[in-house]
Amino acid sequence: MPKKGEQGADTAGLLAYLFGPGDRDEHTDPHIVAAWDPDLPCPARTPDRMTLSALGLLLDAPVDALRGPKPAEHVWHVSVRNAPTDRTLTDAEWATVAAEMVAVAGIAPHGDEHGCRWVAVRHAPDHIHIVATLARRDGRHPRIRGDILRMHTAARGFETAWGLEPMSPLDETARRAPATGEKEKAARRGLTEPARATLQRTVRQAAALATDTTDFLNRLRDTGLRVREHHNATTGAVDGYAVALPGDRADHGSRPVWFSGRTLAYDLSLPRIRERYEPALTPADITRAHTRIREAAALLARAGRTQGAGDVAALGDLLTVAAAVSPAAVRDKVRAAATRFEQASRAPGARTLDGTARTRFKAATRALEHAPRTARGGGAPAVLNLLLALVEAIEAATAWHRAQHHRAQTTAAAQAAALLREAADLTTTPARTTKPGTTSRTVRVTPAPERGPVPLPPVTDVPPRSPTGPHPGPGRSR
Repeated sequence: MPKKGEQGADTAGLLAYLFGPGDRDEHTDPHIVAAWDPDLPCPARTPDRMTLSALGLLLDAPVDALRGPKPAEHVWHVSVRNAPTDRTLTDAEWATVAAEMVAVAGIAPHGDEHGCRWVAVRHAPDHIHIVATLARRDGRHPRIRGDILRMHTAARGFETAWGLEPMSPLDETARRAPATGEKEKAARRGLTEPARATLQRTVRQAAALATDTTDFLNRLRDTGLRVREHHNATTGAVDGYAVALPGDRADHGSRPVWFSGRTLAYDLSLPRIRERYEPALTPADITRAHTRIREAAALLARAGRTQGAGDVAALGDLLTVAAAVSPAAVRDKVRAAATRFEQASRAPGARTLDGTARTRFKAATRALEHAPRTARGGGAPAVLNLLLALVEAIEAATAWHRAQHHRAQTTAAAQAAALLREAADLTTTPARTTKPGTTSRTVRVTPAPERGPVPLPPVTDVPPRSPTGPHPGPGRSR
């Protein structure tokens, strides 16, 4: 899996880190596995022939020779890692990977004698680092726009050819992980998690419960977050937002660190959140919530190729709220399940959030929000019923993603179900909703984009979905 690092201007500094012991002595046997010159000596293994400073000068030479403007950040850095379950690749195999990556990225295309200078350094069994300087040897700048997408495509080819574990494609559904600097900042402040992670969870919970934009922004403010609205210059309407965690500041404390919804997660931009609004529903207690979840799971099991996208999105919202209102004994497990299911709540390429099960999932979400506190934590049987219903729904979501060949989403949903089963095991009641000796049923979903709707038995006591007008069409999230 290729991962592009931030560009910089200190070639020697990056080389010193890659060939050094690492921040925690995690680097072992650093050495060059490939380079623009196949006969380039390795500073670690032949220090009498090449030093780190000399290697840095060689890499920077084409940049220094540019007659026109020089790039402000001329150091290109990418790490390529394989899965923990993969076999250990040889240096020769990593050399092949490195050469292909720089070729498809536009750094040094195959057969181009004037490409950029680069080296691939290995200091761990499972990954390499590729360093290049952004100046071709003919005095031109390389064309690297879209480099990471092309490298991911190349990585899929190696996975297939060498029998490695396939990684998820770039479908914009993976969770946005905090950067290393954000983690280090949280550690310095004594926080249990980076600000980004706290904001992601808080915003997602508000989005899951909001009925309109005003309600959403008010919910954010009620949690204590700083909220900044963005208004359309022509109409004055709110068309975006940003949030900041109190006390999280930058520039020596002179300004808050703002995160727009789009930078927190792909589905937390305001246009995407608006697609999930539901009208206010009649409050119900927790016992009705698990009934609605089971009804929704049955509907999701019958969904076709496109109908299930809105259902899994609504299920993700439900898990977010369930984690917030769960009893303390199971809250950590349910929260972990909600976090793991997050990617499964985003269907690749699907922009419509219509779904036959969505209304019931949203009704259950509202029921959990308004359930009395005594019902929220009142007794293991009620909690167990809720958890088992959620497992049933996630199993239906797992089967739906599997039928659509959504590999990453299938894995995420299956892991979330396992965590919820662990939460159910933490309850101390023998009562279960299934008869003793029976096994949980297997949900099977067959993609049927052209299949007509399947008649369903009537469901009572479920609030009908109020008309909300047409859903917003596809568009770029802010």
